[in-house]
Amino acid sequence: MLYRKMPRIAEELSILGFGCMRLPTRNGEIDEPTAVRMMNIAIESGVNYIDTARPYHGGKSELFVGRALKGVRDKVQLATKLPSWLVKTREDLDFHLNEQLEQLQTDHIDFYLLHALSAGRWENLLKFGVMDFMEKARAAGKIRYICFSFHDGLETFKKIIDSYAWDMCQIQLNFLDDDYQAGVAGMKYAHGKGTGVVIMEPLKGGNISIPVPADLQNAAKAAEYQKPTLADLGLRWVWNHPEVGLLLSGMSAPEQMTQNIESAKKGLPETLTPKELDFVKAAKNLFVSRMKVPCTSCAYCKPCPQGVDIPQCFANLNNASISGNWEAQKTNYNYVLSGDRDGRRAGACVECGACEPKCPQHIPIREKLKEVAAAFETD
Repeated sequence: MLYRKMPRIAEELSILGFGCMRLPTRNGEIDEPTAVRMMNIAIESGVNYIDTARPYHGGKSELFVGRALKGVRDKVQLATKLPSWLVKTREDLDFHLNEQLEQLQTDHIDFYLLHALSAGRWENLLKFGVMDFMEKARAAGKIRYICFSFHDGLETFKKIIDSYAWDMCQIQLNFLDDDYQAGVAGMKYAHGKGTGVVIMEPLKGGNISIPVPADLQNAAKAAEYQKPTLADLGLRWVWNHPEVGLLLSGMSAPEQMTQNIESAKKGLPETLTPKELDFVKAAKNLFVSRMKVPCTSCAYCKPCPQGVDIPQCFANLNNASISGNWEAQKTNYNYVLSGDRDGRRAGACVECGACEPKCPQHIPIREKLKEVAAAFETD
Protein backbone atom coordinates (compact mmCIF):
# COMPACT_ATOMS: atom_id res chain seq x y z
CA MET A 1 0.00 0.00 0.00
CA LEU A 2 1.15 3.51 -0.78
CA TYR A 3 0.58 6.40 1.62
CA ARG A 4 0.39 10.16 1.30
CA LYS A 5 0.55 13.06 3.72
CA MET A 6 -1.92 15.93 3.75
CA PRO A 7 -0.72 19.37 4.98
CA ARG A 8 -2.61 19.64 8.30
CA ILE A 9 -2.92 15.91 9.03
CA ALA A 10 -0.43 14.23 11.35
CA GLU A 11 -0.87 10.71 9.98
CA GLU A 12 0.13 9.25 6.64
CA LEU A 13 -3.01 7.89 5.02
CA SER A 14 -3.42 5.03 2.58
CA ILE A 15 -4.15 6.35 -0.91
CA LEU A 16 -7.12 3.95 -1.02
CA GLY A 17 -9.89 4.50 1.51
CA PHE A 18 -12.79 2.13 2.12
CA GLY A 19 -16.04 3.98 1.52
CA CYS A 20 -18.90 2.20 3.31
CA MET A 21 -21.74 3.53 1.16
CA ARG A 22 -22.07 0.55 -1.19
CA LEU A 23 -21.42 -2.45 1.04
CA PRO A 24 -22.53 -5.87 -0.21
CA THR A 25 -26.18 -6.57 0.50
CA ARG A 26 -28.44 -9.59 0.80
CA ASN A 27 -32.23 -9.28 0.77
CA GLY A 28 -31.94 -5.52 1.07
CA GLU A 29 -29.72 -5.58 4.18
CA ILE A 30 -25.96 -5.33 4.60
CA ASP A 31 -24.39 -8.75 3.99
CA GLU A 32 -22.41 -8.49 7.20
CA PRO A 33 -20.18 -11.60 6.91
CA THR A 34 -19.01 -10.52 3.45
CA ALA A 35 -18.67 -6.87 4.46
CA VAL A 36 -16.61 -7.83 7.53
CA ARG A 37 -14.40 -10.00 5.31
CA MET A 38 -13.85 -6.99 3.06
CA MET A 39 -13.00 -4.80 6.05
CA ASN A 40 -10.44 -7.36 7.20
CA ILE A 41 -8.92 -7.61 3.71
CA ALA A 42 -8.65 -3.83 3.58
CA ILE A 43 -6.96 -3.42 6.96
CA GLU A 44 -4.63 -6.39 6.43
CA SER A 45 -3.60 -4.85 3.10
CA GLY A 46 -2.72 -1.51 4.70
CA VAL A 47 -5.90 0.49 4.14
CA ASN A 48 -6.10 2.79 7.15
CA TYR A 49 -8.96 5.16 6.23
CA ILE A 50 -12.59 4.07 6.71
CA ASP A 51 -15.42 6.38 5.65
CA THR A 52 -19.11 6.22 6.50
CA ALA A 53 -22.07 8.57 7.07
CA ARG A 54 -25.49 8.71 8.67
CA PRO A 55 -27.64 8.05 5.57
CA TYR A 56 -25.61 5.21 4.08
CA HIS A 57 -27.52 1.92 3.86
CA GLY A 58 -30.63 3.49 5.33
CA GLY A 59 -28.82 4.59 8.47
CA LYS A 60 -27.18 1.23 9.15
CA SER A 61 -23.67 1.80 7.79
CA GLU A 62 -22.35 3.50 10.94
CA LEU A 63 -23.74 0.69 13.09
CA PHE A 64 -22.01 -1.87 10.88
CA VAL A 65 -18.71 0.00 10.93
CA GLY A 66 -18.85 0.21 14.71
CA ARG A 67 -19.22 -3.57 14.95
CA ALA A 68 -16.68 -4.31 12.22
CA LEU A 69 -13.95 -2.21 13.82
CA LYS A 70 -14.14 -3.89 17.23
CA GLY A 71 -10.60 -4.82 18.20
CA VAL A 72 -9.01 -2.95 15.28
CA ARG A 73 -10.26 0.61 15.83
CA ASP A 74 -6.75 1.81 16.66
CA LYS A 75 -5.45 0.62 13.27
CA VAL A 76 -7.56 3.01 11.21
CA GLN A 77 -8.58 6.61 10.80
CA LEU A 78 -12.37 6.80 11.00
CA ALA A 79 -14.41 9.37 9.08
CA THR A 80 -18.10 10.14 9.29
CA LYS A 81 -20.30 13.13 8.60
CA LEU A 82 -22.73 15.51 10.24
CA PRO A 83 -26.00 15.33 8.21
CA SER A 84 -26.18 19.04 7.38
CA TRP A 85 -29.69 18.83 5.91
CA LEU A 86 -31.12 17.61 9.23
CA VAL A 87 -29.80 20.51 11.33
CA LYS A 88 -32.69 22.74 12.41
CA THR A 89 -31.39 23.82 15.85
CA ARG A 90 -28.09 24.18 17.70
CA GLU A 91 -29.02 21.12 19.75
CA ASP A 92 -29.17 19.01 16.58
CA LEU A 93 -25.40 19.37 16.19
CA ASP A 94 -24.69 17.75 19.56
CA PHE A 95 -27.41 15.14 19.10
CA HIS A 96 -26.01 13.77 15.86
CA LEU A 97 -22.38 13.72 16.97
CA ASN A 98 -23.16 12.02 20.28
CA GLU A 99 -25.36 9.41 18.63
CA GLN A 100 -22.71 8.76 15.98
CA LEU A 101 -20.07 8.18 18.63
CA GLU A 102 -22.41 5.69 20.28
CA GLN A 103 -23.27 3.87 17.08
CA LEU A 104 -19.65 3.73 15.97
CA GLN A 105 -18.66 2.41 19.42
CA THR A 106 -15.79 4.85 19.73
CA ASP A 107 -14.84 7.79 21.95
CA HIS A 108 -13.66 9.90 19.02
CA ILE A 109 -14.09 10.39 15.29
CA ASP A 110 -10.85 11.18 13.49
CA PHE A 111 -12.29 13.02 10.49
CA TYR A 112 -15.64 14.73 11.06
CA LEU A 113 -17.16 16.24 7.95
CA LEU A 114 -20.01 18.64 7.40
CA HIS A 115 -21.85 16.48 4.90
CA ALA A 116 -22.67 17.46 1.30
CA LEU A 117 -22.33 21.21 1.69
CA SER A 118 -24.07 23.52 -0.75
CA ALA A 119 -24.51 27.27 -0.50
CA GLY A 120 -27.86 26.91 1.27
CA ARG A 121 -26.73 24.23 3.70
CA TRP A 122 -23.59 26.17 4.58
CA GLU A 123 -25.57 29.33 5.34
CA ASN A 124 -28.02 27.34 7.45
CA LEU A 125 -25.25 25.72 9.50
CA LEU A 126 -23.62 29.09 10.13
CA LYS A 127 -26.86 30.30 11.76
CA PHE A 128 -26.35 27.67 14.46
CA GLY A 129 -22.67 28.38 15.11
CA VAL A 130 -21.43 25.21 13.45
CA MET A 131 -17.75 26.14 13.50
CA ASP A 132 -17.87 26.97 17.21
CA PHE A 133 -19.52 23.57 17.70
CA MET A 134 -16.76 21.86 15.69
CA GLU A 135 -14.01 23.62 17.62
CA LYS A 136 -15.56 22.68 20.96
CA ALA A 137 -16.03 19.08 19.84
CA ARG A 138 -12.35 18.94 18.96
CA ALA A 139 -11.31 20.53 22.26
CA ALA A 140 -13.40 17.89 24.05
CA GLY A 141 -11.61 15.11 22.18
CA LYS A 142 -14.74 13.94 20.35
CA ILE A 143 -13.30 14.72 16.91
CA ARG A 144 -9.78 15.28 15.66
CA TYR A 145 -9.98 16.91 12.22
CA ILE A 146 -12.50 19.48 11.00
CA CYS A 147 -13.62 18.79 7.44
CA PHE A 148 -16.44 19.03 4.92
CA SER A 149 -17.75 17.25 1.85
CA PHE A 150 -19.15 19.22 -1.04
CA HIS A 151 -21.79 19.19 -3.80
CA ASP A 152 -22.18 22.62 -5.39
CA GLY A 153 -20.40 25.01 -7.76
CA LEU A 154 -16.78 26.16 -7.78
CA GLU A 155 -17.40 29.68 -6.47
CA THR A 156 -19.31 28.35 -3.46
CA PHE A 157 -16.50 25.87 -2.87
CA LYS A 158 -13.88 28.64 -2.84
CA LYS A 159 -16.01 30.69 -0.45
CA ILE A 160 -16.21 27.79 2.01
CA ILE A 161 -12.51 26.99 1.68
CA ASP A 162 -11.63 30.64 2.39
CA SER A 163 -13.86 30.77 5.49
CA TYR A 164 -11.74 28.50 7.71
CA ALA A 165 -8.42 26.64 7.91
CA TRP A 166 -10.03 23.29 7.11
CA ASP A 167 -8.05 20.15 7.75
CA MET A 168 -9.63 18.35 4.78
CA CYS A 169 -12.30 18.65 2.12
CA GLN A 170 -13.95 15.84 0.21
CA ILE A 171 -14.96 16.45 -3.41
CA GLN A 172 -16.26 14.46 -6.34
CA LEU A 173 -13.64 13.93 -9.04
CA ASN A 174 -13.07 11.48 -11.87
CA PHE A 175 -11.99 11.79 -15.49
CA LEU A 176 -15.59 12.42 -16.51
CA ASP A 177 -16.21 15.04 -13.79
CA ASP A 178 -12.96 16.96 -14.02
CA ASP A 179 -14.85 20.23 -14.54
CA TYR A 180 -17.97 19.42 -12.48
CA GLN A 181 -18.79 20.94 -9.08
CA ALA A 182 -15.41 21.73 -7.45
CA GLY A 183 -13.53 19.77 -10.11
CA VAL A 184 -9.80 19.91 -10.79
CA ALA A 185 -9.81 23.67 -10.25
CA GLY A 186 -11.28 23.26 -6.79
CA MET A 187 -8.84 20.48 -5.95
CA LYS A 188 -5.92 22.75 -6.81
CA TYR A 189 -7.45 25.71 -4.97
CA ALA A 190 -7.95 23.74 -1.76
CA HIS A 191 -4.45 22.29 -1.93
CA GLY A 192 -3.03 25.78 -2.42
CA LYS A 193 -4.77 26.86 0.78
CA GLY A 194 -3.22 24.00 2.75
CA THR A 195 -6.41 21.93 2.91
CA GLY A 196 -6.13 18.20 2.36
CA VAL A 197 -8.16 16.74 -0.49
CA VAL A 198 -10.07 13.44 -0.40
CA ILE A 199 -11.77 12.29 -3.59
CA MET A 200 -15.16 10.58 -3.74
CA GLU A 201 -16.78 8.98 -6.79
CA PRO A 202 -13.44 8.23 -8.55
CA LEU A 203 -15.30 5.73 -10.75
CA LYS A 204 -18.55 7.74 -10.95
CA GLY A 205 -20.56 5.22 -9.01
CA GLY A 206 -19.09 2.31 -10.96
CA ASN A 207 -19.94 3.76 -14.37
CA ILE A 208 -16.24 3.95 -15.27
CA SER A 209 -15.53 0.38 -14.14
CA ILE A 210 -17.16 -1.27 -17.15
CA PRO A 211 -15.34 -3.76 -19.41
CA VAL A 212 -13.19 -1.98 -22.00
CA PRO A 213 -15.65 -1.19 -24.84
CA ALA A 214 -14.90 -2.39 -28.35
CA ASP A 215 -14.54 1.21 -29.52
CA LEU A 216 -11.63 1.68 -27.09
CA GLN A 217 -9.69 -1.48 -27.89
CA ASN A 218 -7.22 0.29 -30.19
CA ALA A 219 -6.59 3.07 -27.67
CA ALA A 220 -6.12 0.48 -24.92
CA LYS A 221 -3.62 -1.41 -27.04
CA ALA A 222 -1.68 1.77 -27.82
CA ALA A 223 -1.51 2.54 -24.08
CA GLU A 224 -0.46 -1.05 -23.32
CA TYR A 225 -3.48 -1.26 -21.06
CA GLN A 226 -4.24 -4.90 -20.30
CA LYS A 227 -6.88 -4.70 -17.57
CA PRO A 228 -10.30 -6.14 -18.42
CA THR A 229 -12.19 -3.07 -17.14
CA LEU A 230 -11.55 0.67 -17.02
CA ALA A 231 -11.50 0.77 -13.21
CA ASP A 232 -7.70 0.71 -12.96
CA LEU A 233 -7.42 3.60 -15.40
CA GLY A 234 -10.02 5.61 -13.52
CA LEU A 235 -8.37 5.16 -10.14
CA ARG A 236 -4.87 5.86 -11.42
CA TRP A 237 -6.09 9.04 -13.16
CA VAL A 238 -7.17 10.37 -9.76
CA TRP A 239 -3.96 9.28 -8.03
CA ASN A 240 -1.96 10.88 -10.82
CA HIS A 241 -2.75 14.27 -9.26
CA PRO A 242 -0.21 15.10 -6.52
CA GLU A 243 -2.78 17.31 -4.78
CA VAL A 244 -4.91 14.27 -3.91
CA GLY A 245 -4.42 12.82 -0.44
CA LEU A 246 -6.52 9.70 -0.98
CA LEU A 247 -9.57 8.47 -2.83
CA LEU A 248 -12.58 6.62 -1.51
CA SER A 249 -13.88 3.57 -3.30
CA GLY A 250 -17.36 2.34 -2.41
CA MET A 251 -16.54 -1.31 -2.95
CA SER A 252 -19.36 -3.84 -2.79
CA ALA A 253 -17.57 -7.17 -3.33
CA PRO A 254 -14.32 -8.75 -2.08
CA GLU A 255 -13.07 -9.01 -5.68
CA GLN A 256 -13.43 -5.24 -6.09
CA MET A 257 -11.48 -4.72 -2.89
CA THR A 258 -8.68 -7.00 -4.11
CA GLN A 259 -8.57 -5.35 -7.54
CA ASN A 260 -8.48 -1.83 -6.13
CA ILE A 261 -5.74 -2.72 -3.66
CA GLU A 262 -3.72 -4.05 -6.59
CA SER A 263 -4.29 -0.81 -8.50
CA ALA A 264 -3.19 1.19 -5.44
CA LYS A 265 0.26 -0.34 -5.67
CA LYS A 266 0.81 1.79 -8.78
CA GLY A 267 -0.93 4.93 -7.55
CA LEU A 268 2.02 7.29 -7.60
CA PRO A 269 1.49 10.90 -8.68
CA GLU A 270 2.39 12.04 -12.18
CA THR A 271 3.13 8.54 -13.47
CA LEU A 272 0.52 8.12 -16.21
CA THR A 273 2.30 8.00 -19.56
CA PRO A 274 1.33 10.26 -22.50
CA LYS A 275 -0.26 7.23 -24.18
CA GLU A 276 -2.26 6.44 -21.04
CA LEU A 277 -3.43 10.04 -20.86
CA ASP A 278 -4.50 9.77 -24.51
CA PHE A 279 -6.43 6.65 -23.52
CA VAL A 280 -8.17 8.65 -20.78
CA LYS A 281 -9.20 11.28 -23.33
CA ALA A 282 -10.56 8.62 -25.68
CA ALA A 283 -12.49 6.97 -22.84
CA LYS A 284 -13.92 10.30 -21.69
CA ASN A 285 -15.05 11.20 -25.20
CA LEU A 286 -16.80 7.85 -25.53
CA PHE A 287 -18.54 8.13 -22.17
CA VAL A 288 -19.63 11.72 -22.74
CA SER A 289 -21.09 10.79 -26.11
CA ARG A 290 -23.04 7.85 -24.74
CA MET A 291 -23.92 8.46 -21.08
CA LYS A 292 -27.61 9.21 -20.58
CA VAL A 293 -27.70 10.16 -16.89
CA PRO A 294 -24.90 11.59 -14.67
CA CYS A 295 -25.95 9.29 -11.81
CA THR A 296 -23.31 8.08 -9.34
CA SER A 297 -25.57 5.59 -7.50
CA CYS A 298 -25.13 7.50 -4.24
CA ALA A 299 -28.78 6.61 -3.41
CA TYR A 300 -29.52 9.90 -1.69
CA CYS A 301 -32.76 9.85 -3.74
CA LYS A 302 -33.95 6.76 -1.86
CA PRO A 303 -36.29 5.62 -0.50
CA CYS A 304 -38.82 6.38 -3.23
CA PRO A 305 -42.39 6.42 -1.87
CA GLN A 306 -43.36 4.08 -4.72
CA GLY A 307 -40.36 1.80 -4.23
CA VAL A 308 -38.62 2.73 -7.49
CA ASP A 309 -34.94 1.73 -7.39
CA ILE A 310 -33.76 4.92 -9.08
CA PRO A 311 -29.98 4.21 -9.11
CA GLN A 312 -30.50 0.73 -10.57
CA CYS A 313 -32.80 2.13 -13.27
CA PHE A 314 -30.19 4.69 -14.30
CA ALA A 315 -27.35 2.15 -14.12
CA ASN A 316 -29.14 -0.05 -16.63
CA LEU A 317 -29.83 2.91 -18.92
CA ASN A 318 -26.21 4.09 -18.83
CA ASN A 319 -24.78 0.61 -19.27
CA ALA A 320 -27.01 0.00 -22.27
CA SER A 321 -26.09 3.31 -23.86
CA ILE A 322 -22.35 2.96 -23.27
CA SER A 323 -22.10 -0.70 -24.32
CA GLY A 324 -24.66 -0.50 -27.11
CA ASN A 325 -26.12 -3.81 -25.91
CA TRP A 326 -29.68 -2.69 -25.19
CA GLU A 327 -31.24 -6.14 -25.27
CA ALA A 328 -28.87 -7.52 -22.65
CA GLN A 329 -29.52 -4.57 -20.36
CA LYS A 330 -33.27 -4.87 -20.91
CA THR A 331 -33.08 -8.50 -19.83
CA ASN A 332 -30.99 -7.56 -16.79
CA TYR A 333 -33.33 -4.70 -15.90
CA ASN A 334 -36.44 -6.84 -15.99
CA TYR A 335 -34.73 -9.67 -14.11
CA VAL A 336 -33.49 -7.42 -11.30
CA LEU A 337 -36.49 -5.13 -10.96
CA SER A 338 -39.55 -7.15 -11.98
CA GLY A 339 -41.62 -10.00 -10.56
CA ASP A 340 -42.94 -9.49 -7.06
CA ARG A 341 -40.82 -6.32 -6.83
CA ASP A 342 -42.56 -4.60 -9.76
CA GLY A 343 -42.76 -1.34 -7.85
CA ARG A 344 -39.02 -0.95 -8.18
CA ARG A 345 -39.26 -0.34 -11.93
CA ALA A 346 -39.20 3.15 -13.46
CA GLY A 347 -42.77 2.86 -14.68
CA ALA A 348 -44.02 2.92 -11.09
CA CYS A 349 -42.95 6.56 -10.72
CA VAL A 350 -45.91 8.86 -10.02
CA GLU A 351 -43.81 12.03 -10.46
CA CYS A 352 -44.16 13.16 -6.84
CA GLY A 353 -40.72 14.77 -7.10
CA ALA A 354 -39.58 13.81 -3.59
CA CYS A 355 -36.29 12.51 -5.01
CA GLU A 356 -35.07 15.50 -6.99
CA PRO A 357 -34.12 17.95 -4.19
CA LYS A 358 -31.98 15.21 -2.63
CA CYS A 359 -29.87 14.54 -5.75
CA PRO A 360 -26.30 15.92 -5.51
CA GLN A 361 -26.03 15.70 -9.30
CA HIS A 362 -29.22 17.77 -9.84
CA ILE A 363 -30.66 15.16 -12.21
CA PRO A 364 -34.21 15.71 -13.53
CA ILE A 365 -35.06 12.28 -12.17
CA ARG A 366 -38.71 12.17 -13.18
CA GLU A 367 -37.95 12.89 -16.82
CA LYS A 368 -35.06 10.43 -16.93
CA LEU A 369 -37.18 7.67 -15.40
CA LYS A 370 -39.54 8.08 -18.36
CA GLU A 371 -36.59 7.33 -20.65
CA VAL A 372 -35.82 4.19 -18.64
CA ALA A 373 -39.40 2.97 -18.86
CA ALA A 374 -39.53 3.67 -22.59
CA ALA A 375 -36.29 1.76 -23.15
CA PHE A 376 -36.91 -1.29 -21.00
CA GLU A 377 -40.62 -1.64 -20.23
CA THR A 378 -42.02 -1.77 -23.75
CA ASP A 379 -42.23 -4.75 -26.09
